Amino acid sequence: MLEAIKEAEKALDLGECPIGCVLVKDGKIFTRSHNLRLTRGNALAHAEVIAIDRACKKLGDWRLEDFDMYVTLEPCTMCSGAIIQSRIRKVYFGAYEPKSGAVVSCNDIFEVSHGHNHKVEFEGGIMEKECSRMMLDFFRAIRKRDAGKKKKPDNR
Repeated sequence: MLEAIKEAEKALDLGECPIGCVLVKDGKIFTRSHNLRLTRGNALAHAEVIAIDRACKKLGDWRLEDFDMYVTLEPCTMCSGAIIQSRIRKVYFGAYEPKSGAVVSCNDIFEVSHGHNHKVEFEGGIMEKECSRMMLDFFRAIRKRDAGKKKKPDNR
């Protein structure tokens, strides 16, 4: 998870939401990524999707059955679907995402008993305090910045 946090810090340096991800195979990092939605102007540029895409290209196959994912935030619905489709074995995530988390917080996509052809194992709360703190600090800074941009009322 420490390596995923390093990736999240790279996203933060770019002004992106600080989410980082690494895909591990045989105990070694195979790919790493961080959020690039603003940088790329692409709603699909989540850390998990980028890591999966890079791994598939590097491996030359869409099946990532022997891979584990470490990500700093609970995956959303899109990313959870990509994780299932790529057959990732297990997901370890840091912070829970009460607004859009699709593993346990808002949905339990990995637990659907029918319809999926692959069962993903997961474990949440890995270094949760550190991962949550990055997110809280990021959004606090955005709110503070945006509050400074508000115009004072015109009292004519």
